[in-house]
Amino acid sequence: MLLSINPENPQRRHIQKVVECLRQGGVIAYPTDTTYGIGCDIFNRKGVKKIYQIKQRDPRKPFSFICADLSDAANYAQVSNFAFKTMRRRLPGPYTFVLDATRTVPDLLTTRQKTVGVRIPDNPIVLSIVRELGHPLVTTSANIAGDEPYHDPAQIEDAMGKVLDLVVDGGILLGDPSSVISLLGDRPDVLRQGSGDTSWIHSL
Repeated sequence: MLLSINPENPQRRHIQKVVECLRQGGVIAYPTDTTYGIGCDIFNRKGVKKIYQIKQRDPRKPFSFICADLSDAANYAQVSNFAFKTMRRRLPGPYTFVLDATRTVPDLLTTRQKTVGVRIPDNPIVLSIVRELGHPLVTTSANIAGDEPYHDPAQIEDAMGKVLDLVVDGGILLGDPSSVISLLGDRPDVLRQGSGDTSWIHSL
């Protein structure tokens, strides 16, 4: 089912409908500031396992998740002063920051090293969803492992609609996936170059 939401001023009633779906264990596709993602409430174990099946993904490779803001992120990741200053300058934005996890994060979403990937996209729709839900949202690109991500919500509905509970239409997105940056050490380390500019790291 496609649900069109205004990308600049998300309608509250539509956001509530999406959140109701998530609270019932639904798996949805939604827009970010880069590409479309698919996800569920991070605390819904059944939903997380379903996403692993949809993505045909190795369960040893956990998904990242979307937080509402830096204050929210601090509940799920250990944000040092250095990490906070770095993230504050770049978020919301097209980055995934890798940090040590707190005990709040479900085991399905942490690596063996107990690290997590945190996103705060610059997209009013998904941030409204996360705020209304009250929990972070699992995030992974809207595609099957090995395939190119879909940019058009209508294509997502055609290709994946049978395994998703809802597809949020926020318009066509043509971005690359987020840049992944580790903040585990005393200097940022680029793990994947994506949409987010990383040239600032060289000036630190």
